[in-house]
Amino acid sequence: MNALVDTHAHIYLDAFSKDIHEVMERAEEARIEKIYMPNIDHSTIDNMMELETRYDQCIAMMGLHPCSVDKKFEKELYLVEEWLTKRKFVAIGEIGTDLHWDKTFWAQQQEAFSIQLNWAKEYNIPVVIHCRESIEETIELVARHADDTLTGIFHCYTGDVIQANKIIELGFYLGIGGVSTFKNGGLDKVLPEIDLEHIVLETDSPYLAPVPHRGKRNEPSYVSFVAERVATIKQCSLEEVANKTTGNAFQLFKVDAHAI
Repeated sequence: MNALVDTHAHIYLDAFSKDIHEVMERAEEARIEKIYMPNIDHSTIDNMMELETRYDQCIAMMGLHPCSVDKKFEKELYLVEEWLTKRKFVAIGEIGTDLHWDKTFWAQQQEAFSIQLNWAKEYNIPVVIHCRESIEETIELVARHADDTLTGIFHCYTGDVIQANKIIELGFYLGIGGVSTFKNGGLDKVLPEIDLEHIVLETDSPYLAPVPHRGKRNEPSYVSFVAERVATIKQCSLEEVANKTTGNAFQLFKVDAHAI
């Protein structure tokens, strides 16, 4: 099978501290060409950067996760902004909104999201968006900032066809992961209506492991199960899924595939 890309993996977390080398070896065996790592907050930066230094496949992003937004979020954003001025990042992420756990800081989430969307436009890099139980609200927020430069991924896409088309019209990709393999995940009704040119693959490691590993720790090599499921749903070859989704990821993150 042709090379794949995991556009979203938190492999710098403690869940991987004991066997990260073996995880990376399995990723290489599965032909996972690149693993893109979205940041969470100040507590994850050092481990993420260290992993990027150790492994060529690992690429860091910089951003503040909505679940780390509270009444003191400005302090976290200052650190993100400082890092953005230090060096070049491929994307700002993981950013967005989350109404699953707590609605206390909804106003702050929206403000932090808007600030980071503007940074993405300033630095001309994409964003990776989290929108758990807030997809419609997040689409509206992105639409307010939309222009020819703003692009990225709606990570862990679980919406319907109408929402998917709104996202595509805004110039964004849909991040498809382990949910696509779940019996009641709903993506079997969405993906047949969406062209591969609008899709990238992800794991969200260590979360949301695909079938047959559901309920266990996820890892980048498992993106191959996602690719297989997408090929089955769309009734196309695995090679076509790999070629198109990898090309989409490289185009978004401005990677010269010939240089790899």
